[in-house]
Amino acid sequence: MATADITILGLRTGPDSHASEYIAEIQKRLSQQSKVAYQLHGMGTSLEGTADDIFALAAELHKVPFELGIPRVYTVLKLDEPSDKPGQTLADKVDSVRDRL
Repeated sequence: MATADITILGLRTGPDSHASEYIAEIQKRLSQQSKVAYQLHGMGTSLEGTADDIFALAAELHKVPFELGIPRVYTVLKLDEPSDKPGQTLADKVDSVRDRL
């Protein structure tokens, strides 16, 4: 299993430039698929699934702001695919740190 964090930024200016518009649409698209688990947070969205599924989904999600008329999109994807811990989840990573506190 791979875990990832994705942030998609639609770059535009003006009084009607609200990120929540395209972020909400991205979350709707995420809810319509079942291959990748996801969790919205304040700075992006966490993802869990195979690396191939995450990469394919990231490519689809990157297009959403363009579909809404935003002229420039900047996407950041951080992906971790540990071959030594193939079943490790995002919760496992957090629990590992909490166990040390």
